[in-house]
Amino acid sequence: MDAYNKLDKRVQKWIFRQGWANLREIQSKAIQPILSADRDVLISASTAAGKTEAFFLPACSAIADQEQGFGILYVSPLKALINDQCRRLEELCDMLDMKVTPWHGDSLQSKKKQAKSKPSGVLLITPESFESLLVREPGWVKQSFGNLKYICIDEFHAFIGTERGQQLLSLLNRLEHLLNRISTPIPRVALSATLGELEKVPLSLRPNQTIPCETITSSKDRSTLKVQVKGFNEPIDLTRSDSTEPAEYQICQEIYRLCRGGSHLVFANSRNRTESIAAQLTDFSEQKVVPNEFFPHHGSLAKELREELELRLQKDTIPTTAICTMTLELGIDIGKVNSIIQVTAPHSVSSLRQRLGRSGRRNSPAVLRMLISENELNVNSNIIDKLRLELFQSLAMIRLLIVRNWYEPADTTQMHLSTLLHQTLAVTAQWGSIRVEQLYSLLCEQGPFNVITIPHFKQLLTQMGSTKLLQQLRSGELVLGIEGERLVNSHTFYAVFNTPEEYRIVTGNKTLGSLPVNSLILKDQHIILGGRRWRVTDIDEEKKVINVVSTKGGRPPKFNGSGMSVHDVVRQEMFNIYTSGDYRIELGDQKINFVDDNARQLFLEGSDFFKKSGLNYQSIVQSGQHCYLFSWMGDKTVNSLTVLLMRGGFVASSFAGVIEIQKTSPAVVERYLLDVINDHFPDETELAEVLPEQQKQIEKYDKYITEALLSEGYGKKAFDSLAAKNWILDNLSS
Repeated sequence: MDAYNKLDKRVQKWIFRQGWANLREIQSKAIQPILSADRDVLISASTAAGKTEAFFLPACSAIADQEQGFGILYVSPLKALINDQCRRLEELCDMLDMKVTPWHGDSLQSKKKQAKSKPSGVLLITPESFESLLVREPGWVKQSFGNLKYICIDEFHAFIGTERGQQLLSLLNRLEHLLNRISTPIPRVALSATLGELEKVPLSLRPNQTIPCETITSSKDRSTLKVQVKGFNEPIDLTRSDSTEPAEYQICQEIYRLCRGGSHLVFANSRNRTESIAAQLTDFSEQKVVPNEFFPHHGSLAKELREELELRLQKDTIPTTAICTMTLELGIDIGKVNSIIQVTAPHSVSSLRQRLGRSGRRNSPAVLRMLISENELNVNSNIIDKLRLELFQSLAMIRLLIVRNWYEPADTTQMHLSTLLHQTLAVTAQWGSIRVEQLYSLLCEQGPFNVITIPHFKQLLTQMGSTKLLQQLRSGELVLGIEGERLVNSHTFYAVFNTPEEYRIVTGNKTLGSLPVNSLILKDQHIILGGRRWRVTDIDEEKKVINVVSTKGGRPPKFNGSGMSVHDVVRQEMFNIYTSGDYRIELGDQKINFVDDNARQLFLEGSDFFKKSGLNYQSIVQSGQHCYLFSWMGDKTVNSLTVLLMRGGFVASSFAGVIEIQKTSPAVVERYLLDVINDHFPDETELAEVLPEQQKQIEKYDKYITEALLSEGYGKKAFDSLAAKNWILDNLSS
């Protein structure tokens, strides 16, 4: 009650009108730290725990009587989330006679004009729109934000360790510099439901740590959860008379049975699969002559279609199931849904937790269903299918989420050279001209690019000069060059992120499909596409084409992993499940079984093969002409070992964390890896130098960066040389 009494009387009146008996735990805890305005605050609690109000109730109280200039700057990763928050804040702000202004590419110009002429209250904005204001109208920003009391960052986990996150931290640092607030920083409040290694997050919120940070969590942040994993078999030969339907068809039948008549989110991980599942479910509805309740939702869809579906979900009266990618992971207000369905192993535990926060309506438990298919086995089946790796990865992620309450920490070791180049251009455009030492101080010493050394920065600036992005005046100051002016004046400049370019996969004159350039692909490697195995014969960087030929090697694995994302802890938990032969979750003196009979059978097949292959005591096994290396480590270590082997002349490819080494034996592989330990073990940069330059150009402005810097930056993103070296020492040395 003491905390409640510190709020403005009009805010208390708004709370009373909501019919709340009392404030939630995190809302009470947040009032004093936010009102004190002498520290940063990190609010970490589950989805729908009241984080937004935990910030806005005290923050709006603090600026209730401020008439001049914006009092609160709220930054969100999504326009849709800004529109939601604006709607949610309107009644509270009306009671305080306070303006709330949404500001992004789709916002009404009339609202922007009003805010321009008389800035006050709350401004809700995306990083890209704020970048535009800083570059184009720094004078207005200085005047309008002179009385700024708080900066709030929503869905903070979506920013940490990403290009947009680096841009945002740089923007906030530049704002404080513009307002002469470096020595008296503006308090930052970050909101998130999924933050791994919470104790390290304050460093990501304010890298220079000029003021302390208080972390607020809820002791009641454990909700009831129901989990089920169902297994499906993909038939080997669909032409057989006894063959069942394809696994995808069976999964769609199950989704239709489970979801019809309710509201659900089905996560399919890829746009293609999202569309194919939605189309099949629509077909089922037409066949049964009932209204369609199943709709796709992904980034490539028209905005109108996405918003139409979001409105359906919000209404809570029309049964609606969205088949989606990660677009519905973040906090767009769609209300709570009956259940979450995952139709492949999720990308990460963090992603799974975020998705799960969407489920659990009217005090009912959150419901998670995983529908996992595995290839039917025969004598030609590959080692990955025999191990049932997708099922085991799914089980490991569920256990990590529920038993250990663990999820991936952000990777904050990256250099973000493309974003640094962008910020160098943005700051130069903002100020007109600037000295080198001022740039380095603002962006690197005080700002978020603190892993960048002076030699790194000099190398970057030299290259920016040679590519006409910058030029140096006789006075020594830097100004934009011809190419720099062209980039900054483009409407696409304000966003630092790029969708990875796709390479076409071609065999002969036939295009098979495409893969993002950030996939680790080298000549002679094997890749899986369209359910077949292909060998890479050539990579044409100019035309962005990967030429392949069909290759033998048994039936390819169905599960090919999900790129550079799986963490060490996930694979180690998989190994623990294999060695113990038990995936169940202990609850008191009981062990809870959460898989159906078919998934249980698939689990037993994987466990049995693991033991028969001796994988509980050896890391490299022979199968036919090839051998397979199991490190049970994350993708950075797997990538390091794969490229290390390729440097030694081996033909090596990795699938779902397993390295296939062609036409060799475990003894030869082991001897080579131990020899590398005793000779010279390459660092991450040396491993990255093996890759074609084009393949390392995965961020927006990488094409302007020297290959030497690019290799160093890509190396930190893709490899972990020390972890690979330690794994060899721990597992192979006699």
